[in-house]
Order: sequence, then structure tokens, then C-alpha cells
Amino acid sequence: MDSIKNALSGGSSANKNQQTTTANTSTQSSGGGWTDKVNSALGGGHKSEQNEDALDKGVDFVQERVLGQGAQNNESALEQAKDEQISDFIRGQYKGTTGKEFFVKDK
Repeated sequence: MDSIKNALSGGSSANKNQQTTTANTSTQSSGGGWTDKVNSALGGGHKSEQNEDALDKGVDFVQERVLGQGAQNNESALEQAKDEQISDFIRGQYKGTTGKEFFVKDK
């Protein structure tokens, strides 16, 4: 399983864990400056995480637990947009395969 993670992430798990720890520390240490306000205005941050549908939360779960990308509870607007594209792709593939809408409504 680690070899799959390494292949997907492009590096060793120790290096990835170091990067994740550094990224989480810098995210958690932000003191609510103007960058946090801009991020919130663009649709990122903790409040926006509460407005995600179940499929977006499922994407976050896979990124955090399976791919080891760290905590997904305070993502930037860019990260949330990427997650939304992933969930839209899943919805499109589901509809193309089954002919029916995905059973979880998009918010």
C-alpha cells in the first residue's frame, strides 16, 4: 500500500509526511490575517467546509485517509475547487454509466 502511495505522491512516505506536517503547521498557525480573509471571500476555509455535500466530504476522506494528504478540514479555495471538480467528474461518470443522476444532490 505504501508503494502505491509513493507512486501517486511522487516521493517517499517520510518525505511526504514531513511536507504534510509542515503544511499543516503553517495552515494552523495562521493568525487570521488578510490572507485568511481573502481565502474566505473566495470560498475557502472552515466555514466553507461545512457547506460541502456528502460526496465532497467523501473525496476529502479519501484524500486524508487513503492518500495521506493531511487534514482536510480547513482547505483553501483552490483545494475546494479541485475537490468540486473531482466530485463533478464522479457525478458525470455515474450518470454516463447508469443513465441516472448521482444519489447525493450537489450543493
